Amino acid sequence: MSGAHASFPSADVAEGHIDPQELTALAHGLHDNPFGVLGPHDGWLRVFVPGASAVAALEPDGGRTSLTEQAQGLFIGRVPFAQAGDGASYRLAIQWPAAEQTTADPYAFGALLDDNTLQRLAQGAWHEAGEALGAHLVEVDGVSGLRCAVWAPNARRVAVAGDFNGWDARRHGMRLRHAAGVWEIFIPGVRPGERYKFAITDRNGNQFMKADPMARRSEMAPATASIVDDPAPYTWTDDDWMQGRGARQSPDAPVSIYEVHAGSWAGCDSGVCGWDQMADKLPSYARAMGFTHLELMPIMEHPFGGSWGYQPLGMFAPTARYGPPEAFARFIDRCHAAGIGVLLDWVPAHFPDDAHGLAAFDGTSLYEYEDPREGYHPDWHTMVYNLGRNEVKAFMIASAIHWLRRFHIDGLRVDAVASMLYRDYSRQPGEWIPNRYGGRENLEAVQFLQELNNTVRAEVPDAIMVAEESTAWPGVTAPVSEGGLGFHYKWNMGWMHDTLRYLSQDPIHRRHHHHDITFGMVYAFSERFILPLSHDEVVHGKGSLLGKMPGDTQTRLANLRAYYGFMWAHPGKKLLFMGGELAQPTEWNHDATLNWNLLDNAGHLGIQRLVADLNRLYRDTPALHARDADPSGFAWTILDDQDNSVVAFIRTDGQQQVLVVSNFTPVTRHDYRIGVPRAGRWAERLNTDASHYGGSGQGNQGGAHTGDMAAHGQPQALSLTLPPLSTLFLMHEG
Repeated sequence: MSGAHASFPSADVAEGHIDPQELTALAHGLHDNPFGVLGPHDGWLRVFVPGASAVAALEPDGGRTSLTEQAQGLFIGRVPFAQAGDGASYRLAIQWPAAEQTTADPYAFGALLDDNTLQRLAQGAWHEAGEALGAHLVEVDGVSGLRCAVWAPNARRVAVAGDFNGWDARRHGMRLRHAAGVWEIFIPGVRPGERYKFAITDRNGNQFMKADPMARRSEMAPATASIVDDPAPYTWTDDDWMQGRGARQSPDAPVSIYEVHAGSWAGCDSGVCGWDQMADKLPSYARAMGFTHLELMPIMEHPFGGSWGYQPLGMFAPTARYGPPEAFARFIDRCHAAGIGVLLDWVPAHFPDDAHGLAAFDGTSLYEYEDPREGYHPDWHTMVYNLGRNEVKAFMIASAIHWLRRFHIDGLRVDAVASMLYRDYSRQPGEWIPNRYGGRENLEAVQFLQELNNTVRAEVPDAIMVAEESTAWPGVTAPVSEGGLGFHYKWNMGWMHDTLRYLSQDPIHRRHHHHDITFGMVYAFSERFILPLSHDEVVHGKGSLLGKMPGDTQTRLANLRAYYGFMWAHPGKKLLFMGGELAQPTEWNHDATLNWNLLDNAGHLGIQRLVADLNRLYRDTPALHARDADPSGFAWTILDDQDNSVVAFIRTDGQQQVLVVSNFTPVTRHDYRIGVPRAGRWAERLNTDASHYGGSGQGNQGGAHTGDMAAHGQPQALSLTLPPLSTLFLMHEG
């Protein structure tokens, strides 16, 4: 059987009955056009309910007409009152072994999606993809039920199986709308919380079950069914936050991000790590620590917990690991009430090949490129989205807007952008296909990212888009109108790698690597940057941040304190992965919670105090954040003192001036002269070597006055004590 509606001979078939071949196709779940034979046709009503013992048609005025079973669960009867395309014209009374069910007939309803919607779906309209596809509880002709639609243009047959039909894939075969390759059906009486999947028959007759790509809710892994979501909207209480969030995450705002893996941040009560439990702890902790934002590692539904969410399949569903969607909304609401923004990691680069997911969705390479040189990712053994397809682009953009709108997410951090931009990413010669110009750039991905960012700016203009992009691709944060990708911010991976390489050197050798600590300023204003010390730096044998530092424990702690001071002073927004504020001695383990007992140790407690104070100083001092993306906000004072491993610079917003000095050796520097642009007193606002942070307590007794001497091209200078392995912040007071 092939095509949308196979033709069968009708000779010698009793009136109202269907041909035995069609009956066999129905009985075996192979009929590709059930709407052509089931429901009301020419005064006859046909109902296919295998397992039922009797069926009657109920008229609106109370009349009841019993149907006769032709065979194998097919019941027929003459019912002139039944109207095709009018689901309200009658009801069915179905006698099952345990009870009688009264329901509308899914095959009495007409087409659900109008022609304009289908046309726009085929053209790649994200709004239609988000609203028309998937499973939605709606009312049709006065009947409540589940409207299902799925894009599967190459399937021979698609049906819906779920709790509401005993998972019998024969029962609810769908109607194919050829214009868009979309299958649809309305199933009366379905309620929130019921599970379902799409039962797909491919061109070769293979039958398999797929989760709904558009599902708003999913089963807890390792179970894989989609769940009918409750359409009742969440009642938000964050109006004040939403009205002001655009200013809170603009380029001139203090943005300090605490990256979190929800499952391992803290222990959970009753063994369940729920959003409500995290809401009682995490927002208040982030606020107390002075962070402005949380960034959650991917919480979209994913089959393998060990992927940390970076191999998602439910691009519209919060993972069931932590609770239902409404609990996630409550968590976001609580964060906003605490003055904390929330960013989500979002993964449009690839997806896993689990059998229930997107791979070979309708038996063909639908969401992924067909050629493995384009469609298979060698690093992660995953599938690559075919972003050259209108429908796939629409699916992804609809996902992004869904999180920003439904859950009031403040921004998305787009994962693995570099892997999307280059066709030869992690591929050897001969393992990739050039673009149409013979180059390595993935033109489809570039167009997608530009369209994505333009759409977000138009639809949710106060949200931000952040790129994890590890190459020198030009214009990642430049406007699309100027040829850029249109992101608001980019992770500065080069700064992270260079500075960690520098800090990992024994201090005696740092003079030979001085370039690593200063090179970031060569390109610091080429993009709008976020400085990331993320989870990627504390996994896969890389050790912890503390573990990267040389020396004994106290020296390592001092190195880390000096590094954090340098980072918070450096132009660019800040990001720190959870546990970094505790100076965890071991790398992150997603199966264990953070070691909060470390705070019983003065050295680790000192690091936590320092991070909180750095955040507060950064937030309360416009000179440290207002010109993060403007070269006029930064000036080197000491750039080339590699022999002493000292750097110094001025941060300013045009009014305030802050001098930052880092000494990356374990030697105290007395009477160290530094030129400054203004005469008078410079108050020592923060010293990473303070005893409060676990340091030696050396410093400048609260500040220093300029002397009548010139240095470093400035008419005044300060004579300072530079504590060992330290960063100082001094603010001009006049």
